[in-house]
Amino acid sequence: MSKLFFDHLLDFKDLDREVKKIAKTPDEREEIWKLIDEIVHHKVLGCILDNLPRKNHEEFLELFHKSPHDEVLLMGYLKRMIGENFEELLKQEIGSISVDLLREIH
Repeated sequence: MSKLFFDHLLDFKDLDREVKKIAKTPDEREEIWKLIDEIVHHKVLGCILDNLPRKNHEEFLELFHKSPHDEVLLMGYLKRMIGENFEELLKQEIGSISVDLLREIH
């Protein structure tokens, strides 16, 4: 998994525990985490674009493409464009994703 600007918000301890229970081999575990990574990436970007004014989509995507790991740049940009509460909104979205993934595993 590559490092992304929102990684500091991820807390998938429960999910990791469940993945370890169901994956029979390290390759299976790696494949499951790749899927989880893709799901999280798409859901988080969807949440961002849903809350970001349409006129800022292209600018954000350019910044993200150039520096996907730059937490200071991207979180700062999103807080300015969406509002200071954006990080909390993103935490809630990530928590919801985690709950959904745990439900799917069970």
